[in-house]
Amino acid sequence: MIPLSFAQQRLWFLAQLEGPSSTYNLPVAVRLAGELDVAALELALADVAGRHEVLRTVYPAADGRPYQHIVDAAGLDLSLPVAEVSEAGLPGAVETAAAYEFDLGAEVPWRAVLLRLGRADHVLVLVLHHIAGDAWSMGVLAADLSAAYQARCRGEAPGWAPLPVQYADYAIWQRELLGDEGDPGSVMARQVGYWRQVLDGAPAELALPYDRPRPAVASYRGHTVPVQVPAGLHARLAGVARERSVTMFMVLHAALGVLLCRLGAGEDIPVGSPTAGRTDEALDDLVGFFVNNLVLRTDVSGDPSFGVLLGRVRETGLGALANQDVPFERLVEILAPARSAARHPLHQVVLALQNTAAAALDLPGVEPGPVPGGGAAVAQVDLDIDLRETFDGQGRPAGLFGSVTVAADLFDAEAAGQIARWLVRVLEIAAGNPQVRVSAVKILDDVERGQLLSGWDDTDREVSE
Repeated sequence: MIPLSFAQQRLWFLAQLEGPSSTYNLPVAVRLAGELDVAALELALADVAGRHEVLRTVYPAADGRPYQHIVDAAGLDLSLPVAEVSEAGLPGAVETAAAYEFDLGAEVPWRAVLLRLGRADHVLVLVLHHIAGDAWSMGVLAADLSAAYQARCRGEAPGWAPLPVQYADYAIWQRELLGDEGDPGSVMARQVGYWRQVLDGAPAELALPYDRPRPAVASYRGHTVPVQVPAGLHARLAGVARERSVTMFMVLHAALGVLLCRLGAGEDIPVGSPTAGRTDEALDDLVGFFVNNLVLRTDVSGDPSFGVLLGRVRETGLGALANQDVPFERLVEILAPARSAARHPLHQVVLALQNTAAAALDLPGVEPGPVPGGGAAVAQVDLDIDLRETFDGQGRPAGLFGSVTVAADLFDAEAAGQIARWLVRVLEIAAGNPQVRVSAVKILDDVERGQLLSGWDDTDREVSE
């Protein structure tokens, strides 16, 4: 029997614990304006499923242990459902499709739905369960679907070369590479030793400025707002990164550490950071769940300058990358922190800087476009900051774009917007003066400070002599 990868194993366990859920869905909705060949699209989707075994894998269990069962493409029902919708009904239809709950033990972990608004106006909704893919995979899916559709429109099968490996090969290889943590000479034992030392004594839960107490069980509902770092500020931050020999992610990580410290989270701040996990180029064109989660412990003690904090963040990041092979899921099992259904283990804050190309469909005769909405926000952690770096035609910084998501269990909707504004403000201060000390970074503007001191704290009242 083919084992699951460590990351898949955690999601399978959560599915058994919580039941079918859309929490770990990766939905994409794209509007297709033009003469769409629906039959060619249906064949192209089947071609993609045939190319990537993970898209036709189910996860049953034998004696309580899950395994990968790869379904033959010839035995799959790969028809593309088409539903007529109105413009008014589109957001609800997209949200319904995105919230599909997969039964991982009985059905393949992805599906497509085509919503027809008119003869030359459609919306394609692709939903991939995280057990079968990650953000990088969405770009691979888009490229392969585009190539297959172009071939099918010509009446041909896609002529792509066979993939060198499949996800099942990776799952087996991963366990062989890491070895047994009981073997002192194994990769697993060496890297686990690093993480034991680095995370010893780290706080189990951050004290963020929540609007309400944490419930006993997380609902995973979230509030999301867009965040933008303008091109000029992006360029100044890139200059700071060059001068300090750090990456843009490290600049963002240091700024987030400053912000959370100033918001009362303390001086020892664990931050989760996803890494692609594709350590071999043979995996680059493969759909699958490779992304790993590193815990970056941010030391803001001693009121350092932003420049000094950047140095600390740099050392933390380099050490983490040198020990990135231990799957986060296995690390949690080995370190055995106090577990709770109310919060994420080892860290409750995530910072991601995407540097992969955005997924884009290239279908002849069809103009792809965005679809407003796309489903309810999901919050797998208390605070999730997801950014993408962009550049102009000359390779110059063109801004950072992304989102801030907060857990609705803990924060009001307005909190996401406040945190987004405050993060940009910290970046502006740091870019203007990298020598600024953490204690001197003022995240509140005059209006917010006045509201705090003279509005909410207005306790003046008449008293008798």
